[in-house]
Amino acid sequence: MPQQPPRPNEKRRADVNAGRIAGVFGLHGELKLDASRVGDHAMRVGLAATLRLGDGTTREVTVSAVRRQKDRPLIRLTGIDDASAAEVLVGAQVTIARADAPLGEREYFDEDLVGCRLLDEAGVERGVVADVLHYPNQDLLVIGAARAMLPLVAAFIAGVDVARKEIYVTVPDGLLDPSAAEEA
Repeated sequence: MPQQPPRPNEKRRADVNAGRIAGVFGLHGELKLDASRVGDHAMRVGLAATLRLGDGTTREVTVSAVRRQKDRPLIRLTGIDDASAAEVLVGAQVTIARADAPLGEREYFDEDLVGCRLLDEAGVERGVVADVLHYPNQDLLVIGAARAMLPLVAAFIAGVDVARKEIYVTVPDGLLDPSAAEEA
């Protein structure tokens, strides 16, 4: 099957980050995948993915094989049969359709959290989520233009209603309002 040339294309809103192609493994076109948590769980034979190459072009691919080596997914892509063809893909960002991305209970896509209003126990708005940052120990919600940070942990997050774009929080005074901390 001939390979299709990469083509310019914007990332579809429905795509989620599945990881990055970190390198080539062996002579037959296997690729080392630095998978995101979602990508690590989603990789399977037949999965459709989009690669965003370093020059900004994208390439639609299908996973033809998956195995693990040293706790990392190794994938083969249909039409990529040797190391030379695979080398071109190193560094590419891998995205998959949102519908193919498994989420566990109390897990959310970043894009679903961004724009959510934070409401405290009294129903008072404490800010709006501007971004989500991921760190090894915990994820952080970035709140408002001042970019206050709120750990995404059960101690502070009482509930999330993605459909209503609301996150219910219990936060100590001053955590989201730096001026309140200075007054105390």
